[in-house]
Amino acid sequence: MQKFLNWLEKVLTPLAKVIGENKYLIAIRDGFLISTPLLIVGSFFLLLANFPIPNWSNMISPILGNNWESLMSVPASASFDVMTILAVVGIAYSLGRQLEIDAIQSAALALVSFFILTPYTTLFTPENSTKVYEVTSLPLKWMGSSGLFLGMIIALVSTRIFAAVIHRGWTIKMPDGVPPTVVKSFEALIPSFVVVTIMFVLNWLVSLTSMGNLQDVIFTFLQTPLLSLGNTLGAMIIAYLFLHFFWFFGINGSSVVGAVFNPVLRALSVENMQAFKDGHEIPNIITGQFQDMFATFGGGGSTLSLIIVMVLFCKSQRVKKLSQLSLVPSIFGINEPIIFGLPIVLNPIILIPFALVPTINIIISYFAMDWGLVPYTNGIQLPWTTPPIISGFLVSGWQASVLQALLIVLGMAIYYPFIKVLDDQYLREEKEAEELEAEEIDFDTFDFDEI
Repeated sequence: MQKFLNWLEKVLTPLAKVIGENKYLIAIRDGFLISTPLLIVGSFFLLLANFPIPNWSNMISPILGNNWESLMSVPASASFDVMTILAVVGIAYSLGRQLEIDAIQSAALALVSFFILTPYTTLFTPENSTKVYEVTSLPLKWMGSSGLFLGMIIALVSTRIFAAVIHRGWTIKMPDGVPPTVVKSFEALIPSFVVVTIMFVLNWLVSLTSMGNLQDVIFTFLQTPLLSLGNTLGAMIIAYLFLHFFWFFGINGSSVVGAVFNPVLRALSVENMQAFKDGHEIPNIITGQFQDMFATFGGGGSTLSLIIVMVLFCKSQRVKKLSQLSLVPSIFGINEPIIFGLPIVLNPIILIPFALVPTINIIISYFAMDWGLVPYTNGIQLPWTTPPIISGFLVSGWQASVLQALLIVLGMAIYYPFIKVLDDQYLREEKEAEELEAEEIDFDTFDFDEI
């Protein structure tokens, strides 16, 4: 195992180093850190609002009131539904600092640029009506994870243009004696005008197309390869490879793939549920329950296996603390803290197991059912937060619970060498930081006679 770990580190570490020295990828990595604590806090509120215990809502209502679920969901929505806004600000701020320009102004300009390219309309159906109206509003769909890809690109592009204009000297010069804050404000005026104008022209050009806005153009473009997929094993494998490839680049793969694939899976689930209710032979292996209960444990990438390995075997403080905070949400299917906190986004060391583990889960589960080792899923709709083992028993029987446990352990074995490489890298960084700090406060070499 140690030889394999050494080989893996030899292969992946140089790639990670190259990526880690790229200022744009550093900006994306550091930019996501602004949202990590908020996502962890929001995850716990989301879990409390959707705790998978029968009559959970009725148990809590006498204590917190009838609308307690809606109130409990507000902190979760406030963090998850503005994820892209936080990312845009964080990425632009980080890149601005690296480019040695006003980071706060960079963040503000990136946010304005993002809003310029985001549609200000949503579809609304009034109560007791079937008519759909287009109303002016900020759609939370694009403020959350669905708009993340465009948000990342806009943050990088707007900040780079802003820096280029400043470095060319196209700024308003102020006389000496003017307060620095006023100087910075006027220096940013012409570069900001250039960036906003470019974003306006881009938005105008896209508005001339049938799509109408850049958000829909990108989302439709990403979904196009998925439209021809069916409900076969091969189709599901391809869909999940796409899903995790999107997540690697910070795109909500579940939204992109799910919009195309989930309607098919829901229809197959209904067929199974009807057959189960009527006492007939259950027809379909691949269903919504098959996807939810066997492909991924703890969220996309089946990261519950990863987090367990992090808790048990990793030594760096960064990984251990994050894993301890992420374990409980992951048991209930919430893994945004680990996606953006480790991070998995744009992390080449974790990409291979992140895509491989769910794919292996799908293949093994499919053949376990095809060969009669595990019953087909019965189509019963469970809360999405139902933990593994319990979920398997409820949708397919004890055999499914055993299969889930085996798949989690197998996922741990696959993730182990990759996370150990990353853990060793973080451990070295922490040690170097400690040594640097010790050198800065080393009183043994301090000469008081020089004072």
